Amino acid sequence: MILKLEHINKAYHTGKLDVPVLHDVSLHVEKGEYVAIMGPSGSGKSTLMNIIGCLDRPDSGTYELNGEDVLGKDDNALAKIRLMNLGFVFQNFQLLARETALENVALPLVYAKVPKKERRERAREALEKVGLGDRVAFTPGQLSGGQKQRVAIARAMVNRPGILLADEPTGALDSHSSLQIMELFQQLNEEGVTVIMITHSPDIAAYARRVCDIFDGVISERNGQVNAAQQAERKAEAEAEEALARMRQRSAERLRHGSLTKEEPS
Repeated sequence: MILKLEHINKAYHTGKLDVPVLHDVSLHVEKGEYVAIMGPSGSGKSTLMNIIGCLDRPDSGTYELNGEDVLGKDDNALAKIRLMNLGFVFQNFQLLARETALENVALPLVYAKVPKKERRERAREALEKVGLGDRVAFTPGQLSGGQKQRVAIARAMVNRPGILLADEPTGALDSHSSLQIMELFQQLNEEGVTVIMITHSPDIAAYARRVCDIFDGVISERNGQVNAAQQAERKAEAEAEEALARMRQRSAERLRHGSLTKEEPS
């Protein structure tokens, strides 16, 4: 088992007021799983992700990562765990605006003290893997939303972590870019990466092989896993939306150039 949370409780303390966020949460994830944790805003899913990502600590409970007690570690040890074991993908990309795609992707390797030549080679390889080999010198301002998220995924995976944590990874993207990101996640999962994804969207959660619901800080497992037919249905719907969007774009371009003509019936 790669990840084991048991009886996690968390509350935020504001003055004399305690605001409970997570209630007796237990979650087990096997190596190579693709898990979606789905819930509305305020359900506690981002707090749970922060605990899984060693960015926050629970008030009580236990957390083992790769069979190792995480909660007994000091901050320096947790930083090393994040660097070497976990890759993070966020809704708003978290890219450095003045750095190129290559420099953004190479950043975790700087902290890992990887030599400069190897950093650049591995960063370039990661960008090529996400289809951005021709955008290595572009800054975030020169990239689309979907391209920015692919840079973020390349950065998350450049240190070859065993777990990819994604917090609303398609929240800022259109349907076409969302489909591309979900296909990339599926590819990474098929290569053996454990994927844990937070989302509020049933359509996005359907890409995962296992879905857990969280509501008011309580997590529950769905009966049965998301099956291949559901995944294929979601993909077909997204592809149909993409085809319709392309058709509308072509029509708009023809109108702009005064070349839209009524088609003859076949």
